[in-house]
Amino acid sequence: MNHEAELFEQEEQDLYEHLRIIVDKGQSLLRIDKFLMHRVENASRNRIQNAIELGNVLVNDKATKSNYKVKPLDVISVVLPHPPRDTEVYPENLPIEIVYEDNDVLIVNKAAGMVVHPGYNNYTGTLVNALVYHFDQLPTLPGNDGRPGLVHRIDKDTSGLLLISKNERAMTWLARQFYEHTITRKYIALAWGDIDADGTITGYIGRSVKDRRVMSIYDDPEKGKWCVTHYKVLKRLNYVTLIECQLETGRTHQIRAHMKHIGHPLFSDATYGGDHILKGTLFNKYKQFVENCFALMPRQALHAQTLGFIHPTTRKYINFEAPLPADFVAVLDKWEKYMQATTDQID
Repeated sequence: MNHEAELFEQEEQDLYEHLRIIVDKGQSLLRIDKFLMHRVENASRNRIQNAIELGNVLVNDKATKSNYKVKPLDVISVVLPHPPRDTEVYPENLPIEIVYEDNDVLIVNKAAGMVVHPGYNNYTGTLVNALVYHFDQLPTLPGNDGRPGLVHRIDKDTSGLLLISKNERAMTWLARQFYEHTITRKYIALAWGDIDADGTITGYIGRSVKDRRVMSIYDDPEKGKWCVTHYKVLKRLNYVTLIECQLETGRTHQIRAHMKHIGHPLFSDATYGGDHILKGTLFNKYKQFVENCFALMPRQALHAQTLGFIHPTTRKYINFEAPLPADFVAVLDKWEKYMQATTDQID
């Protein structure tokens, strides 16, 4: 064997699997580049097509082309010439607020700013690092590597309740409830604009073609996953509205993308355009007031307040609530005082 052939063989052997997807039984025929856009985080279609052309995407252990249409039970692998990053989660002694705990489940009130599980640019300081420190054997399920105990998640800058399973039996039981949408999840949000009535937002959620960090709502089922959010008006505060959102499905950025979609981005949500003045007056006093609110709450005004589920052992429904955190309370207080002052001037 000559040197070039030897080198080629060595390169062939040194491919490491970074991602494996077994296509669902009910999957309709769909181009593999489109399919992977919805499955690979932070990957553009162009990047996926380049990976396919370089032979880094295999279907049933064979290199494929961008126009290949995935079929039910296909095994898709993404292989690269370097090994995956160490996926072991290392324990860290980080403070976490435990709302409830028994032998099966743990309820945590996550602070805004804390990432839930290790991932790109956030391999330490996460909630999972803290959980691994506090608990010895948190379970995992297929496809849940590096996220022991987690059956769902909330965004880094969203505060509120998160459900953790402490054993495999509980995890399977809870994962099924999430899959069947029988978990109760209610969020409190402050949105820009005067929302005139309660409502429901639906659509297919997928990554924006303009910015892969942002989720968009589409009418085309090929562009995303079906999602449903019910919202209810709690209080109108002139140029913003306090609402309660109940999730029927739980997709990445669902509430934030849905509220942007109907023209009411969440207050102070930089990713979805809510971090500048969208409603109100041109007076400098008002501008300064809003800037002060942004300074008090430099993150999206979204809090996972209510969590209810059927317990894996008792088979009884239990429900938990977390009060609004201090930054949310402070911003609400400022808006209520501003609205009252405005009303007094009119009177």
